[in-house]
Amino acid sequence: MIERKDTGRASPLLLVLLTLGFFFATYNLLTVAINYSSAGKWVGGFSDNRLLIDPIVEMPRTVRRVKNSRSLFHVALTATDAPYNKWQCRIMYYWYKRQKDLPGSEMGGFTRVLHSGNPDNLMEEIPTVVVDPLPAGLDRGYIVLNRPWAFVQWLEKAKIEEDYILMAEPDHIFVKPLPNLGHGDYPAGFPFFYITPAQHEKILRKFYPEENGPVTNIDPIGNSPVIIKKELLQKIAPTWMNVSLTMKDDPETDKAFGWVLEMYAYAVASALHGVQHILRKDFMLQPPWDLDIGKKFVIHYTYGCDYSMKGELTYGKIGEWRFDKRSHLRGPPPKNLSLPPPGVPESVRLNEVDLKATFKERVTAQSSETAFWLFMAGYPCKDGK
Repeated sequence: MIERKDTGRASPLLLVLLTLGFFFATYNLLTVAINYSSAGKWVGGFSDNRLLIDPIVEMPRTVRRVKNSRSLFHVALTATDAPYNKWQCRIMYYWYKRQKDLPGSEMGGFTRVLHSGNPDNLMEEIPTVVVDPLPAGLDRGYIVLNRPWAFVQWLEKAKIEEDYILMAEPDHIFVKPLPNLGHGDYPAGFPFFYITPAQHEKILRKFYPEENGPVTNIDPIGNSPVIIKKELLQKIAPTWMNVSLTMKDDPETDKAFGWVLEMYAYAVASALHGVQHILRKDFMLQPPWDLDIGKKFVIHYTYGCDYSMKGELTYGKIGEWRFDKRSHLRGPPPKNLSLPPPGVPESVRLNEVDLKATFKERVTAQSSETAFWLFMAGYPCKDGK
């Protein structure tokens, strides 16, 4: 009789090994998938809604803070002593104080870094440190070239208690309590649609050599708004200043970048130090292009807003109703600033309401026309606030 061999049955040891193999393969696959998805985010504007992976867009898993921990940041506002700058600074500081102590805020102290070289009449009203401007003629009429130099000086002379710094501008209005959006060595910045390093590779290679990596390492940001660790900014600021001056000295770069040259300089300086930013579109909105406030934290009212009385945008043409900060170079907007007509987006309406609220509440101690103009011209009201 022929003995039948049991060839169809696997040994118990083999089954155990196969089971363990499948388990570890599945575990590793799931781990990769979870980490992969957590590093990226859905980015709109693509017909196939594909997932674009960028570990800097979302908070990296390795640097998440412990829940309920607070990490305060110092608000640093660079400014000149021009009337145009003063009324914006007063509005900005007012809304900082309104939001600072509300739930969800991680806003710490505040400093106006005044780079005019001399004290002005807002010193007692707004916490201020005076620093020197660039030597005469070095900015070539490009006033914001003083900003990196101002930060270099301020960081050297000031005692800053907070570990993080928010670099802000006079035309920012805080509409919500702002948490610390930065995380460790990953600062948080706002992605500007007009900062496009990939489209300027030839120019940027003058300042960011190929050995440093692809130009996509340069984030599409400016220096403001940015929340950054103090020690990182101390390293970046001198490089930012030097790159700014070098770019301004190069005719091709100066012509290509124009009024955003200093923004490109900050982005390049950060990349040279290997610093990449968490890109937060919810950091800020810019009327009239951004229509809704949503969950955004800051209004940047840099663009003129022109509308018909039907609420239709007439950008490029002076509207029947308009607000443009550049219409008020010699002083603040008028006390009777009119609200936008019906149909104008929420972002524009809230911006105007915030401005009017500032004007109204700041003169409660003296409601006369004189008190209003004293305040807006740069002189504190009787209450000293």
